Amino acid sequence: MPGYGVVGETEGAGLLPWSWAEERLDRAHDYWLATASAAARPHVMPVWGMWHDGALWFSCSGGSRKTRNLLANARCSIATDDPAEPVVLEGTAEVVDDLSALRRVLELENAKYGTAYGMEMFDPAVNTTFRFRAEVVFGLDTSDFTGSPTRWTFA
Repeated sequence: MPGYGVVGETEGAGLLPWSWAEERLDRAHDYWLATASAAARPHVMPVWGMWHDGALWFSCSGGSRKTRNLLANARCSIATDDPAEPVVLEGTAEVVDDLSALRRVLELENAKYGTAYGMEMFDPAVNTTFRFRAEVVFGLDTSDFTGSPTRWTFA
């Protein structure tokens, strides 16, 4: 990476394994969701989420700006909450309305966050649930900033 002095892939810590990224995606408490409106106005907000089956699952109020933006433009970016070992994802969020999938998301959220929500939390008339699938993921360990930057591509 010119300008940053990033070392070659065999120097420093080297490229990070995908398992490194998945561990951080799984354990993050909050995720920063970056969306853009139909008029390209950016918007960044934290959301709770669950990394499961190769995707990040999250929900938002049906009338929230996040939801309105994603319904107009499903392309977005998501970052974990740890600036020392960030994982940044770029991809697409799709609305989930399948009842069995929503039940699974409810189980995952209650287990991860210690909540006791019922299915009304995921009622599509109130909240919108999304499954985000990454196309490109970036990760780095800032303790070895120049030796660890890694990009994974899923297309």
